Amino acid sequence: MTAMKTSDIINLLHNAVEAENLGKKISQKKMAENIGIPMRTYQEWRLGSSAPMAVPVVFTMLGVLKDEDIVRLVRKINNQAKDAL
Repeated sequence: MTAMKTSDIINLLHNAVEAENLGKKISQKKMAENIGIPMRTYQEWRLGSSAPMAVPVVFTMLGVLKDEDIVRLVRKINNQAKDAL
């Protein structure tokens, strides 16, 4: 089995966030702002010229959890990130 490229994962996530936003397009600049990274970094992730090293590890770890545990964990992480702002 071939592992999915990190850029493919980033692009799938970007599309999923847009879908949650009723299909409204979200610019790379806005997405980068939302996750707290420079736009250039986000562009490089989407193109595959660089990648956050943790992404494959995080998805491997999430892959062993039950769906409801994944949702609970992601919400917890998101809430903690908001509280840190």
